[in-house]
Amino acid sequence: MTAIILAAGYATRLYPLTKDRPKPLLDVGGRTIIDRLVDGLAGVPAIDRCVVVTNARFFQHFLRWRSERLERIDIINDGTSSNESRLGALRDLALAVKESGVEGPALVVAGDNVFDFAFDGLVRFFDQVKVDCITVHRLTDREALSRTGVVQMDPDDRVTGFAEKPTQPASTWAAPPLYVYTGETLNGRLPEFLAGSDADAPGAFVPWLLERAPVAAYRIPGERYDIGNHESYAAACERFGNQYKEQS
Repeated sequence: MTAIILAAGYATRLYPLTKDRPKPLLDVGGRTIIDRLVDGLAGVPAIDRCVVVTNARFFQHFLRWRSERLERIDIINDGTSSNESRLGALRDLALAVKESGVEGPALVVAGDNVFDFAFDGLVRFFDQVKVDCITVHRLTDREALSRTGVVQMDPDDRVTGFAEKPTQPASTWAAPPLYVYTGETLNGRLPEFLAGSDADAPGAFVPWLLERAPVAAYRIPGERYDIGNHESYAAACERFGNQYKEQS
């Protein structure tokens, strides 16, 4: 299995912190966000390689970061140089699949999230259900639910509905950007979706996919910290033991 880390964003909401460095290389508790992700992925026996897709502006940053790692990590440059020209997460995912020759399943994760649980449970779940998998966690704050993907599922954890940033959330199950997709979906369904859509958010793909293939939901056994703005970054720093003011 391949792990794909989406790290091609420009993080304008975190300026000036991210004006000259990519968000995944910000420090959280003495380790960068992407080091935390890669260390977690390295603990999954089924994952045999890691692919990071970034942009032209931060490509050299990730090459320098990779030089300090021992794992096999492929760095892909999506060729963009500004927030206005960005490809978007889904097109970056399709590029990573094509450039890296991914044929089988892949664990896909956004490079600006910190998780405090192991990824091997998700991979074992995928091995059991053998269909595309998204992840879910409980979120009772309705305002927060209106800013994320909201999932409906049956008693067997099969996804029956998905809405991205709904004004009226249909459940309290939120979907973080952590997935396992089959090779068939990555090489067939994803390009088909992109051929007919301008959407770039990962959550835009799931409702379309639900009409064509079964999707299962894995209930994550821990917390997820989305580093989206200064407030959420400060909260993650506090949770993992370092001071936000030292990062600015």
